Amino acid sequence: FKQKTAYEIMPSLVGSEMCIRDRVIVSCAVTGSGDTAGKHPDLPITPKQIADASIEAAKAGAAVAHIHVREPDGKPSRKLEYYKEVVDRIRSSETDVVINLSTGMGGDFEVGEGKDPLNPVGPNTDMIHALDRLEHVEELLPEICTLDCGSLNFGDTNMTFIHTPVQLRAAAKKMQELSIKPEMEAFEMGHLWFANQLYKEGLVDSPPLYQKCLGIPWGSPATTSAMKVMADMIPKEGHWAGFGIGRNQMPMAAQAVILGGNVRVGLEDNLYLEKGVFASNAQLVEKAICIINDLGAKTLTPEEARIKLNLKKHY
Repeated sequence: FKQKTAYEIMPSLVGSEMCIRDRVIVSCAVTGSGDTAGKHPDLPITPKQIADASIEAAKAGAAVAHIHVREPDGKPSRKLEYYKEVVDRIRSSETDVVINLSTGMGGDFEVGEGKDPLNPVGPNTDMIHALDRLEHVEELLPEICTLDCGSLNFGDTNMTFIHTPVQLRAAAKKMQELSIKPEMEAFEMGHLWFANQLYKEGLVDSPPLYQKCLGIPWGSPATTSAMKVMADMIPKEGHWAGFGIGRNQMPMAAQAVILGGNVRVGLEDNLYLEKGVFASNAQLVEKAICIINDLGAKTLTPEEARIKLNLKKHY
């Protein structure tokens, strides 16, 4: 079985209910929290660099900037002062990009190697209360923040990401009270199933917003079939975006558009413009927009994205 590309399946989709929607939101995930600081010479690390990258991505056509912060040595961070500097710099710039803050930090658990896996836990464990993960969100009031809708094994180590149903309900309720749209991130179908449950229980306001994160071991693979089956789980009134990591970033961007979704690109997920050529966030946005336009669709401005997603601007 040969995995078909977006361009190969496009003719069969035109005229069907899956055909291309003509207005697409482009999000740029500018730095992430992965172990990439030593792999890219210009990965944004400082708050100024992260803010500048977000502004450059917005000028290139991104409607949304998805933001993590890092320590000076490039390691992931959740410090409020870093987030505050990034957000203040973006809001004081001439761009009007929608800000989407990560809430993923603080859910990492590394199982210990001894006979008692809890004593001691691995040194990379960083576990805090679910509501404490929202400290920067409550302080800075972005229009969107992420909500990782389940636990996951990350790679072939003892590292896991933990987000339980009890934690998720508490976090979703808090986001709702703050009038912040949760971008419900699904790394596999069970996450999407629970995201739908949060919406069904009234803990997420309409229209719900989903992000399909494909290609991260060991979640869902970055394939057409995986994206399609997850797209079929989205409520009719819902909005979703999808991405693939590494070399699958642009193929998954194209397939997201064809399947009626929105697009995420950026250095969080992929470091290269082409084989052997390091990318900037703005270049990845520009490349994605070329694909979107070639597929017959158009991109939305930040203000148009706010209307589509029913976002509340807090500043």
